[in-house]
Amino acid sequence: MRVHKLAPKDVWKPRYDFINDWEKLLAVENNTTILKFFLYISKEEQLARFKERLDDPAHQWKISESDYTERDKWDNYIKAFEAALSHCSTDHAPWFVIPSNHKWFRNLAVSSIIADALEDMNIKMPKPTVDIEQIRKLYHQAEETENKKKKPKDKAEADAAPASGSAQG
Repeated sequence: MRVHKLAPKDVWKPRYDFINDWEKLLAVENNTTILKFFLYISKEEQLARFKERLDDPAHQWKISESDYTERDKWDNYIKAFEAALSHCSTDHAPWFVIPSNHKWFRNLAVSSIIADALEDMNIKMPKPTVDIEQIRKLYHQAEETENKKKKPKDKAEADAAPASGSAQG
């Protein structure tokens, strides 16, 4: 919107507050954990990925002419991203800027942040809703039934097996 001047500043700038208010409602009033990731790749890396897509028929569907027209607006996009990140990164809904030129690092960084957030939630396993001792008895009965079915079959297979050390054709 900002880069393409689809709306004047007095329309898009107040939206930062709307976003922050909505995220605060989710986080504070509804106990929702919000993590936002900006996966940043350099302009050079973007161009290298475009080349890979051109050279790999399996990924050619990902590329379009607009990739190059939008690329010309790189600096404007960076300014817009910086403004959005600085206005909308809060304690209850932080932005994490992840250097993403190397996918292995991006994946490690994002998964580490998510794992830390999950640990902070102190999630507990739910208590069973069944009688565990009764279920254990049912398991042992089922196991015993299966073992009884296998014994005659196992004995027949053992009788049919060639003796060890015999020549095989």
